[in-house]
Amino acid sequence: MLMRTDPFRELDRWAQQVKGTWSRPTAMPMDAYRDGERFVIVFDLPGVSPDAIEVDVERNVLTVKAERRPAQLPENTQMQVAERPLGVFSRQLFLGDGLDTEHIEAGYADGVLTLRIPVAEQAKPRRIEIAHEPRDAKRLTT
Repeated sequence: MLMRTDPFRELDRWAQQVKGTWSRPTAMPMDAYRDGERFVIVFDLPGVSPDAIEVDVERNVLTVKAERRPAQLPENTQMQVAERPLGVFSRQLFLGDGLDTEHIEAGYADGVLTLRIPVAEQAKPRRIEIAHEPRDAKRLTT
């Protein structure tokens, strides 16, 4: 049987679980990068059920909320060590006008939430064609 006593660590863990509520969520780690013509954001959410994740976009603000709930242990089971954080995690990102928030794709696999946001057409680089204008003889003589 594993025995360990660290009252300060237990107090820190308890405080972290208490502050992780829908009104005061804790942050979640993420990576963000551009892959060609789309912007990709990856969130680590190990142990979170897909139905406990919310992704919302309002104007240009992307909000991701997730809740890691306690495991349902069989009856007569006593937890010996509980170090994995529980509660609510949240992250808000301000998206630029150059992203197409109408076509965000979301996928969740192996505890990783991946959002793919296409770059808006108006933000993509484009070449401007130059029209050839013949010289006007009148303009040269006046």
